[in-house]
Amino acid sequence: MITLQIEKPNKPQIADLIRQSDKYLKSLYPPECNYLMGVSTLLHPDIKFLTARDGQKYVGCGVLRVVNGQYGEIKRMFVLPSERGEGTGYKILAELQNIALQLDLNILRLETGINQPEAIKLYEKFGFHKISVFGEYKPNGVSLFYEKRIVVESG
Repeated sequence: MITLQIEKPNKPQIADLIRQSDKYLKSLYPPECNYLMGVSTLLHPDIKFLTARDGQKYVGCGVLRVVNGQYGEIKRMFVLPSERGEGTGYKILAELQNIALQLDLNILRLETGINQPEAIKLYEKFGFHKISVFGEYKPNGVSLFYEKRIVVESG
């Protein structure tokens, strides 16, 4: 069973998960097209670092970065290759969206790459739609930019 929890990313097991994510992204894109956040940046107060565990094993993570109090940016989405296809990524996104709503953010944005069709499919299934470049990003030929407007569902 997958459990999700906000944690500090400076634990050894989490640092290993981040290293695996970095290695994966570096195999897909040139250095100037990888917008990786290091552990020291991930400790910033505007960052909510979410882990996914199966028992004691860390199997995935995702970040909600609050940008100027205006929107939440999804960063560091990663699920171990051996765990993909089980819905973990969707669960991480859903929880990050819940956290954004708790923080009164109604817009989520993210950057992903053209060489990650599984991630693109996940984001589009979750309701993200393509937008033009945003924030500090620059067009680079391999990045795609997405946005989702979110609202509190009334019962």
